[in-house]
Amino acid sequence: MTAISPRSIEHWAQKKPDEVAVAEGASSLTWAQLDDAANRAAHALRARGIGPADVVAVRTHPRIEWAVVTGALAKLGCAMVGLNYRLTPGEIRHVIADSKATVVVCDDAEPARLVAALEGLPIRLAISVDADCPGFERYQRLLEGTGEKLYAQADPRLIIYTSGTTGQPKGVELDRSAEMDEASLREFLKNRVIYTPFSDHDVTLINMPFHHAAGPMQFWASMAQGNKVVLQRRFDAEDTLRIIAEHRVSHWTAVPTMFKRIEALPPAVRDAADRSSLREIRTGTAPITHELKDWILRYFGEDRLHEVYGASEIGVVAVLRPEMQRRKPGSCGLPLPYAKIEIRDDQGRELPAGQPGEMWVKSPVTIRGYLNAPPLGTDTLDANGFFRTGDVGYKDADGFLYITDRAKDMIIAGGVNIYPAEIEAVLQRHPAVLDAAVIGVPDDEFGERVFAFCELKPGKSTDAATLLAHCEPLLASYKRPRQIFIMDELPRNAMGKVLKKDLRAPYWKGKERQV
Repeated sequence: MTAISPRSIEHWAQKKPDEVAVAEGASSLTWAQLDDAANRAAHALRARGIGPADVVAVRTHPRIEWAVVTGALAKLGCAMVGLNYRLTPGEIRHVIADSKATVVVCDDAEPARLVAALEGLPIRLAISVDADCPGFERYQRLLEGTGEKLYAQADPRLIIYTSGTTGQPKGVELDRSAEMDEASLREFLKNRVIYTPFSDHDVTLINMPFHHAAGPMQFWASMAQGNKVVLQRRFDAEDTLRIIAEHRVSHWTAVPTMFKRIEALPPAVRDAADRSSLREIRTGTAPITHELKDWILRYFGEDRLHEVYGASEIGVVAVLRPEMQRRKPGSCGLPLPYAKIEIRDDQGRELPAGQPGEMWVKSPVTIRGYLNAPPLGTDTLDANGFFRTGDVGYKDADGFLYITDRAKDMIIAGGVNIYPAEIEAVLQRHPAVLDAAVIGVPDDEFGERVFAFCELKPGKSTDAATLLAHCEPLLASYKRPRQIFIMDELPRNAMGKVLKKDLRAPYWKGKERQV
């Protein structure tokens, strides 16, 4: 008899077959139904020649069909690459070719737009969830598969491509446990349990994109504990509050932009929402201003917020737990026991507490190279296994970590380093500003000058002159923006990170350097 993994869909289908495993909108599947659908899909894929050697590119929103497909891939032992649905055809082609994917699953309303991007690539099977399209097989056909019971030994091996905020996206294989010795792996897994413990009666809301590590990892962690998972295809602030109340959500991970959207809701809507079921909220991916964090703690509760710091290349390496949010409001956390974080100057020397520099990190899952690429050079991964994150920060006397900026975002004007995050935080303190992005643009005299772009809160208005006056008492003269532009919406990727390269592009076009 095949051994059943205690963290698998098959385990929970046996233990509580009739309880809801996953819900989305008005649809849901019990554990038994999810296991059966994944089993059918796995047999259908196997009948089409798909097996453990295949890499499957999945390009869908958070939805029930994603859960079925990834359950099938786990049963077959396939690898999976998350394909960002916002990528251009050229970027799609790059990711498919670089990852060596042979299967594509998408929920595009018009899959025909993908055909040109896939032309000439060794795609053996293309599946469309919602729409008919020549060259694509419909998802429903997968549910016609039949065969014996299949059992997953692990979650699919996950490949994630970096967001591409700079340069071409690069692939990171997240399941790198095979590179660790048994003792290191055991210590890593033990210390990775850093949040509020799950029970098999908890409910997780996931509205993060599934082409980013956060979405799949939340899903699989919740499934492993027998949690009900509620999916939201597209984040909507008011609908998120409704889902939390309706499904009695206990765990939710959100990016700062999501909190800003909820804060901007009409007070009558926002304050009437029942969020009493929440036991844990996690956030990361972008800095949180003091003002926003204070609002989160007052609105959702003082004992719920976990802030994390990490990256695909190094994993999660620091956490600020709820009890430290008020004591260390600007920190992104205390390094976890398995992580080593050094703050270095531009000569590679480690700096003392309180002095900012570039962050170098070593963890059990630090990459040695990107997918299907040469090993990293010593300018990115040193001889001792420390990875250059590109973040600028410092440690305080208690060892807590503070991120002040991205090294690549730093503006150098007249030989002086200017950190955009400081200016953005000041702009975000204005009551009309929802979000702000600061960049350096070319200047013949000083090298760069400071430009700022602001997105206003719904229903609010202001102008550039007012915002410049707001900055005057709060920033030294050399840090103040030379121009401020008000935009309907800042350009963002699917994780809510502002795409500063899009803001920079018109100003740096034709220049030898891009920073």
